[in-house]
Amino acid sequence: MSTHINAANVGDIAETVLLPGDPLRAKFIAENFLENAGCYTDVRNMLGFTGTYKGVPVSVQGTGMGMPSMGIYSYELIHEYKCKNLIRIGTAGAFLEDLDLGKIVVAVGASTDSNFAHTYKLNGTYAPTASYELLSKVRDASDATGIEFAAGNLVSCDVFYESDPDWWKSWAAVGVLGVEMEAAALYMNCAAAGVNALAIMSISDNFVTGAKSTVEERQNSFTNMMKLALETAVLCSESRSE
Repeated sequence: MSTHINAANVGDIAETVLLPGDPLRAKFIAENFLENAGCYTDVRNMLGFTGTYKGVPVSVQGTGMGMPSMGIYSYELIHEYKCKNLIRIGTAGAFLEDLDLGKIVVAVGASTDSNFAHTYKLNGTYAPTASYELLSKVRDASDATGIEFAAGNLVSCDVFYESDPDWWKSWAAVGVLGVEMEAAALYMNCAAAGVNALAIMSISDNFVTGAKSTVEERQNSFTNMMKLALETAVLCSESRSE
């Protein structure tokens, strides 16, 4: 098996996996939302847990920050552990004034400044997108729970501390809602493998207003995002059993 996750068996990880960047957010979800959760990996302190939510097996796996790290964990989950639905749950910085802290944004598309796509040897520019199957399920989950979200294009960037303070304005000018650091790699790996991907983000800071969440809020808050992802996981299970 893989050296980064190193779970004992394929069945230790559910077909649907939630992917927070922060391993402590994975622990929080396991302790507060999953029943009978067990830790299947703590390699490099990148914690992974499997339990059930409303009777449905769900795993939650920390991925770390950035596309290289997301690329490793998503690849191993897909190819080593046969996972079929990979749902990133993380934070994003907003480019629009009315995207307040805690607002949920679903990445329909994930633009990027990364060269991650070079591995696929494409002759043009690839546009990473979410899976329609998961997009439709998160919409159904939103309708059922009343947890609302915005949807649109996010940009996955390699650099967190940009040298140009106005770098984001060109992305905002073409309608990109905000920035994060992992979704594009997830979407590409999943598309290449023929499995489903979705990124559900909570706004943690706003480039227009300057508002920022605390470290504790990033780790333990944003529970509506977690609930929305878990309800989407339940719908994945229901559609498979039909």
